Amino acid sequence: MPELSTLFAFMGATVALLLIPGPAVLFLVNRTLADGRTAGLVAVAGLEVGDMVQATFAALGVSAVLATSVELFNTIKWAGVVYLIYTGIRTLMTRPSSLGSDDSHVSLPQIFRQGIFVNTLNPKTTLFFLSIFPQFIDTNASNAKVQSFMLGVVFVVLATLFNGSYSLMASSLREVLLRGQSVYFVRRYVSGFIFLGLGLLAATTGRPQN
Repeated sequence: MPELSTLFAFMGATVALLLIPGPAVLFLVNRTLADGRTAGLVAVAGLEVGDMVQATFAALGVSAVLATSVELFNTIKWAGVVYLIYTGIRTLMTRPSSLGSDDSHVSLPQIFRQGIFVNTLNPKTTLFFLSIFPQFIDTNASNAKVQSFMLGVVFVVLATLFNGSYSLMASSLREVLLRGQSVYFVRRYVSGFIFLGLGLLAATTGRPQN
């Protein structure tokens, strides 16, 4: 168990990170505006699975391996890039279905998978777990791995609260967009270009240095 002072310091660092909008917030707000509250909350669930992947990698030392292995890092990166760009092109080419108050033109499992990809490849989160996260772990302690996993869980819980709040706020704004029929534009063009942008961001992200 991390010391209480370490835990509070880590929570402060995590909150500071979560207050800075990044790819995850951009994705979930757009998904909520395009497809409604349920889709937004499913996107949050996917994002947090991605966060847990990053936290688990950090706890097991996989992040450090990725930082030193060019081949492994590039394999994971380009697989994600292809997925995000493919999703963006498909979104731009697909005519959304008729609008409803809380209907979705993308299946919930698809949204969940998209969230996992976005946060597993999120460079902001990757840099946090590679450069900041280790500072809160007592590597000389016999329970260092347990400390890492517990702090990872704390990170995911806080991220869920923040991202859930962002999604709920976006959901309230969606009602205004529905009245003006702007959701059609968001669903097709904004969503498509956001996925393309996320793909390009992932493509230009260099291998993290530990």
